Amino acid sequence: MGEQALPGMGAIVTDEGTGLRVWAPHADAVDVVVYGDEERVEPLASEGNGYWYGFVPGVRPGREYRFALTCGDRRIERVDPYAAQVTNSVGNGVVYDHAAFDWEGDDFTPPPFNELVIYELHAGTFAATEDGQVADLDDLAERLDHLVRLGVNALQIMPVAEFAGDYSWGYNPAHIFAVESAYGGPDALKDLVKQAHRRGLAVIQDVVYNHFGPSDLNLWQFDGWSENGLGGIYFYNDWRSATPWGDTRPDYGRGEVRQFIRDNALGWLRNFHVDGLRYDMTPYMRSVDGSGTDIPDGWSLSRWINDDVRDRFPGRILIAEDLRSNPAVSSTGPEGAAFHAQWDAQFVHPVRENVIEPSDDTRSTTEIATAIGYSYGDPFARVIYTESHDEVANGRARVPEEIDPADPTGYFAQKRSTLGAGLVFTAPGIPMIFQGQEFLEGGWFRDDVALDWDQDEEFHGIVRLYRDLVRLRLNRDGTSAGLTGGGLRIFHNNDDANLLAYQRWRDHGPGDDVVVVANLSNAERTGYRIGLPATGQWRLLFSSDATVYSDAFGNTPSADLVASEDDYDGFTASAELTIGPYTLLIYTWQG
Repeated sequence: MGEQALPGMGAIVTDEGTGLRVWAPHADAVDVVVYGDEERVEPLASEGNGYWYGFVPGVRPGREYRFALTCGDRRIERVDPYAAQVTNSVGNGVVYDHAAFDWEGDDFTPPPFNELVIYELHAGTFAATEDGQVADLDDLAERLDHLVRLGVNALQIMPVAEFAGDYSWGYNPAHIFAVESAYGGPDALKDLVKQAHRRGLAVIQDVVYNHFGPSDLNLWQFDGWSENGLGGIYFYNDWRSATPWGDTRPDYGRGEVRQFIRDNALGWLRNFHVDGLRYDMTPYMRSVDGSGTDIPDGWSLSRWINDDVRDRFPGRILIAEDLRSNPAVSSTGPEGAAFHAQWDAQFVHPVRENVIEPSDDTRSTTEIATAIGYSYGDPFARVIYTESHDEVANGRARVPEEIDPADPTGYFAQKRSTLGAGLVFTAPGIPMIFQGQEFLEGGWFRDDVALDWDQDEEFHGIVRLYRDLVRLRLNRDGTSAGLTGGGLRIFHNNDDANLLAYQRWRDHGPGDDVVVVANLSNAERTGYRIGLPATGQWRLLFSSDATVYSDAFGNTPSADLVASEDDYDGFTASAELTIGPYTLLIYTWQG
């Protein structure tokens, strides 16, 4: 054993061998068992504070190992909680050296939050084949050029921490530091991030801290101790243990557990070069039933981690799946949790419901207007979308499927799903789409069903529509800067005609001021007057009714507008326009 203890947790790799440290305060003794041609059993020494440490000469990356804990008359084998690699969810830990990976100078700067467009995906199905085989992260990397062509600049990956079995959404982490073995392990994730960065794509990693497991849960009663038959040192052992996913809520009030979770969060950013974290269901970190604040330690843990990330990794984004419309989630004030943004229920639910609603008579542009205008103070403190992994499963389906289950790629499904997408890309917020949304993926999300990539070709026009929306949202042509800004004025809301118009701007001026007009009815509007922020020419940049996007569309002859001095909608200028059914138009001021 080495004379001087190395800092760190888990396997600490050096040229001479590997140091190993584990927290097991109730163990009477701890050995490390190293597997190979000859099994080695080496004792660790107590450091007097619940931690055990030892140095094993000659142990190099790739060697499998476990800890063997003596607890009274019991001998318990456990995988290293800090293991960066495991053989599988019930297998052995694998010694892994983060420093050995060649990043080839990777020094990526993610886009600013106001220019972020997120593509959420599931690693196991995004690039999977139709024979049901799980895709790995190398397969995913081979599909990155599709995202580049689409124009998005960030991929948000559903959790890749090791989970039970090979098929999962990922929200059942068994080993939170290890990358899922079926996906290729830690090197595969690092290579994916490197390949994404080379293509200008940021990578946001989904993490799960509201519960662990519940299956194949190595941390459960880790060193033999527990109370009330519950989880032991890593978990609450009282009423606070209960979650919708079992009695597996981490003990956010215990310093060693807080450090464990913090180390994990910072490790994704430091060791894997990811550009942000998306926390799963944060309400269950601060309360037992997701509705209150009866676990304040969960809130303070989020704040501690988020402050550290902001300080150590500026420019990286922290996103909460909170869905409780709580401004404090994305506040840096004394009461805040210091996330940069949160998934916004105030947008997704009314917008999704209104594009799915079959009857124009019950569609509400007032509800849409409220959703577009909702704010947490910062226009980009919310992530807005009509599809996410949650919104297209658990009893719900993809938007085209919900619109017309009998014909999910037909006229109404195409028209109203793309209208919803148009609202996502033109409202204030960080827009997000879910894998396959851009080519009318139907059905509902499952972790064992691959995306139907044939639809990428079959509905290439819809893909182009999404591409054009992304291009405008990011002001790629210098004509739509207002969509990157925080300015919003909803100036026309005709609930009877189901027609809505709003202005977006960054600094004002030609190529900046943008007007969006949305027709949420099945009727074409001709000679329809709206106010405009200024006189002069308003160039039509986008019509979702263009036949270039679909042969089913009407190609209604919408055109540039010339606004004259004629008071309307609170402006001193106005013009008459033509807009097709279920259509979104985007205009830019030419001056």
